[in-house]
Amino acid sequence: MDWLKAAIDYGVIGLLLIMSVVAVAVALERKAFYRRLDSTKFTNKKELELALTRKLHIIATVGSNAPYIGLLGTVLGIMLTFSTMGQQGFVDATKIMTGLALALKATAIGLVVAIPAVTIYNILVRQAKETLLAWEARNGGERS
Repeated sequence: MDWLKAAIDYGVIGLLLIMSVVAVAVALERKAFYRRLDSTKFTNKKELELALTRKLHIIATVGSNAPYIGLLGTVLGIMLTFSTMGQQGFVDATKIMTGLALALKATAIGLVVAIPAVTIYNILVRQAKETLLAWEARNGGERS
């Protein structure tokens, strides 16, 4: 079961860290795109909407899946704790609590990744909607 501890530490938590880096990179790219965007160059609302919402699904995916990946790490950590208890044949409260605390770190990291990702996604979607509404106001309504 030693492989399970490595899978939790390097696999689950590593995956969450990679997801976090990807979400932040996409958010920074989108923010920079919004800053330099000239919506007056768009004659079609749908093209503008496509440009504004490109890659936002990546941030949403990270935000919605990070807690589940963290939970998977916790479940695996609890399995490891119980397996170790069963192999050793005795129950030491210190080892159990330490094992459970380490298992819960995966859920905590999952939440630390998810909460900012969802917040950033909502901010970017709001900014995209504001840009679309401003375009509509300038162009006299909706032109498909």
